[in-house]
Amino acid sequence: MSNRLEGKIALITGGTTGIGLASAQEFVAQGATVFITGRRQAELDKAVAAIGPRAIGIQGDVAKLEDLDRIYSEISAKAGHLDILFANAGGGDMLPLGSITEEHFDRIFDANVKGTLFTVQKALPLLRDGASILLTSSTTSVQGTENFSVYSASKAAVRNFARSWLLDLKPRRIRVNAISPGPVRTPGLAGLVPAEHTQGLFDQLASIVPIGRLGEPSEIAKAALFLASDDSSFVNGIELFVDGGTAQI
Repeated sequence: MSNRLEGKIALITGGTTGIGLASAQEFVAQGATVFITGRRQAELDKAVAAIGPRAIGIQGDVAKLEDLDRIYSEISAKAGHLDILFANAGGGDMLPLGSITEEHFDRIFDANVKGTLFTVQKALPLLRDGASILLTSSTTSVQGTENFSVYSASKAAVRNFARSWLLDLKPRRIRVNAISPGPVRTPGLAGLVPAEHTQGLFDQLASIVPIGRLGEPSEIAKAALFLASDDSSFVNGIELFVDGGTAQI
């Protein structure tokens, strides 16, 4: 077993399922101690048990600034610093233009944009110089997607955060990169439609991926490991598409 993150301290928000959970498992397997966050305590406890003894769960909602303060206070007390921050928490649902509500907009932008912004900003005192920050964007940041415009716009904002923040953080040599998954078999993707339509959604999305299938969370986790580790020491500000070619055609 390699140890590309040996001795590193990482925080992964939205770490209870899907890409966040798979990334936490990968980081721990590579030697890191990983803090994960999630909104629901039962799911958080289940995820920590699945990851193993080097995982620490902290309940909280990244869209609530008081929760972020509490999360970072606990990390400070238990670890003292962070080497890796993976701002992964977020989500969205589908509404066509003409049906979009203020609640829909606020909920998605609070989680994906406000949550990402303050997750990173409030982490700065804990992040070591030379740390790595990862942001979860999406192929929708560069593609038009029917009924998904608010989510897509939020992920375009996240992608630009990486471009802008690397300049703000240049004096501290902190790298900021975005990772943009294509369709990935996660509970979040399945939850976009009623259960009886899940397989139909998966089949439809797989048909537009040049590789011909959905991605798996573990495949995104391996890309996240690259960006988190010193293997990507000269990689800064990129949007790494892990999408089977979806956004490349």
